[in-house]
Amino acid sequence: MTPVARLAPLSRIQRYVLAHALTGIAAAAALLSGVVLLINFVDLSRMLAGRTETGFLTELGLTLLKSPSVILQLFPFVFLFGVLGAFINLNRRSELIAIRASGVSAWRFILPAAAAALALGVATLVLLNPLAAVMNSAFEQARATLNADAVTPTSARRIWLRQSDEHSQVIIGAAARTGVGGVSLKDATFFVYRVTPPGAPVFAYRIEAAQARLMHGYWRLTGAREAAPGGRAVPHAWIDLPSNLDDRTALERYASPQSISFWTLPSAVERIEEAGFSAVTYRLRLEQLLASPVLFMAMAVLAAAFSLKLSRLGGLALLAAAGVACGFGVFFFNQLCDSLAKAGVLPPFAAAWAPPILALLSACTMLFHSEDG
Repeated sequence: MTPVARLAPLSRIQRYVLAHALTGIAAAAALLSGVVLLINFVDLSRMLAGRTETGFLTELGLTLLKSPSVILQLFPFVFLFGVLGAFINLNRRSELIAIRASGVSAWRFILPAAAAALALGVATLVLLNPLAAVMNSAFEQARATLNADAVTPTSARRIWLRQSDEHSQVIIGAAARTGVGGVSLKDATFFVYRVTPPGAPVFAYRIEAAQARLMHGYWRLTGAREAAPGGRAVPHAWIDLPSNLDDRTALERYASPQSISFWTLPSAVERIEEAGFSAVTYRLRLEQLLASPVLFMAMAVLAAAFSLKLSRLGGLALLAAAGVACGFGVFFFNQLCDSLAKAGVLPPFAAAWAPPILALLSACTMLFHSEDG
């Protein structure tokens, strides 16, 4: 096929099959969204049961904030079920038989559906993911406000922060975070190091504070005690310690990766690594987002490959069930790679890209076998 033919506009048959595939994807997305919304609403109702300050509208609002990030995680099944349902419907009405009998290869009407899945994946990545991240972050903040036992998700464990510049490095440890607005630490300890000209840090002094609140450009430490090596602790009512952190980035490494959008993930990874902490979870999330359009396309091609058998020969339902099982297998393999990457067994790039590439190659192998023998 010449390059001009490859770039030719879609034929009427291709547009017809593509329209059915998009309709199936839209129906699957609506059905999956409804199920996720219902499950999340029931779960939040159970979690907030007995709270007099919450009502139906509060639970509904929290459900709408939480659900988009969950729906996006399950989006591969939208393309699997949507394309599978559309092609099986065309097969049962003998339309695929007529199309293929006219000399049109299966590749001709599957590739537009695969390209549409890829394009929708890119749109999801650059448009829907940032919106879902903002809503998920708002949900976490709202849940923290309503949680009477632990005001924030990070208050149940000790917090470690780090800030650095050309002249100093500061390691911050705190027993808990208090409050929901800004960054306020309880029982905080600041280990201050001076950076020598060769670049080696040398311990300078330590400050212990009952309360530490991050202001604009500095930490306000109250109830503080300052001690240098070999010296006695000197109490202070308050101390201002310069800082290059802000409310958005100070606790960024404690934020859920789902609450950070695709556009800000690269800078978040860079800031976390510059602070000396591991950013494997966030780097893995970034690679998975970049690979998601390929995963959507692989699911679409996989679904089409399992729905081309002639319905009059029988066994189409069993083949469709095998396609669904294969799709679940790809999903669980993706989750396995996710766990291996977080454990440090696999690099994030390999863990994120291996499942969609293997799924796409498997689907293309099936199509080659059915079309070319």
